[in-house]
Amino acid sequence: MVHKKHIYFLGIGGIGMSALARYFHAQDYVVAGYDKTRSPLTDKLQEEGIAVSLEDDIQAIGQEYIAHKTGTMVVYTPAIPSDNVLLNYFKNEGYSLAKRAEVLGIVTKQTVNLSVAGTHGKTTTSSIVATILQHSEKQFSAFLGGISTNLGSNYFYQKGNAQEHLSITEADEFDHSFLHLSPDYTVITSTDADHLDIYGKKEDLEKSYVEFSQLVSKESHRFYAKGHAAHIAGVSYSATDTSADYFAVITRKDGKGTHFSINNNVGKDAIPDLYLNIPGHHNLENAIGATLMCLKAGVSIAAIRSGLAQFKGIKRRFEYVIDREDMVYIDDYAHHPSELKAIICSVKELYSTRKITAVFQPHLFSRTQDFMQEFAHELSQVDELLLLPIYPARELPITGVTSEAVMQQVTLTNAQCLDKEHVLKYLENSKVEVLLTLGAGDIDRLVQPIKAYYSE
Repeated sequence: MVHKKHIYFLGIGGIGMSALARYFHAQDYVVAGYDKTRSPLTDKLQEEGIAVSLEDDIQAIGQEYIAHKTGTMVVYTPAIPSDNVLLNYFKNEGYSLAKRAEVLGIVTKQTVNLSVAGTHGKTTTSSIVATILQHSEKQFSAFLGGISTNLGSNYFYQKGNAQEHLSITEADEFDHSFLHLSPDYTVITSTDADHLDIYGKKEDLEKSYVEFSQLVSKESHRFYAKGHAAHIAGVSYSATDTSADYFAVITRKDGKGTHFSINNNVGKDAIPDLYLNIPGHHNLENAIGATLMCLKAGVSIAAIRSGLAQFKGIKRRFEYVIDREDMVYIDDYAHHPSELKAIICSVKELYSTRKITAVFQPHLFSRTQDFMQEFAHELSQVDELLLLPIYPARELPITGVTSEAVMQQVTLTNAQCLDKEHVLKYLENSKVEVLLTLGAGDIDRLVQPIKAYYSE
């Protein structure tokens, strides 16, 4: 347990950081933080009584953190730049500092930890696990990388059977952060190449995932998506590959949802009569991983059935903003070629006769450089494309790495690069049937203006 009673977060507007901030706030710690950009999330934290400063200035630190230096822990993320004024002040003044992942490891160490890892799919999978547990009698805490529609937050606590306390965490591979956790069960959804600015080679990323998986001592407590997660010793599952240890058999599709059973090649009884309330083969696969881990952790099949059937999704993960006969608008966090492929394929399957317009904002110069050809290929699968400038996040520009360079490799004729402020005007003059906004940067700022325009 963290013995400091004052917690200050550098980067409090981050999705993982804000979940921890909410946890400490709920535990009656004195909580405040800094972020460089105001967002709906920072606004919400302030509404909940957590002080948030947008100034990288020592004068903006609350006096209680100055007065209680020895009783304060400063939590920061690797995304905070080394020249950050506040970070350097706290270092020079001798404050106790810890990375977000270290603190998450500390607060979950005394729990039975269910941890979901993967370069993509982990937020949906961990949120499905949390929704399943919400329908159980288990006592649990959930620290999520997205805003669960069911839970209404990225942090959730349920008081239940106090014999054991479960925790749900997302295991973040960035900067090897997940190695600070102490998981008892894990699902690994994918080990596709990403964060090569940190790892250098895909093989090194995969080795890190193997090292993480080995934090779970029992192989029977490790579940991995066959064909998407490499070199993991454990139990395999798949939505489509019937050679996996556990695999889906779809019985019928009902609107956007899927009725299915989970069959296996390990001599166990099938798990019949399951229904997942969201579309997409990738989400079906996420649901299988969540189901298997929950069962192994002692969750009842009744809770699993209820959780899957009532799962409503996560903000910015295949989120229906508008769903009308004449127009559909879906917003998604997809920022990796594999994620683009998954959502575009699912949308084309659902709306095979309609024109699909995508607005995509690349995230990070390094990721765009590493996967430029792959991005161009996946984006060429829609009918109309608007490509926004690259969102830099923590990075400086890389010579020759631009959205225009990606566009040169796009084979779609109805495509153009466009600044974010010109998107709405373009859409007003275009026939839109199915619209996708995709990306992990600040493209989400377009969602409400677009929604308002089409709702007039």
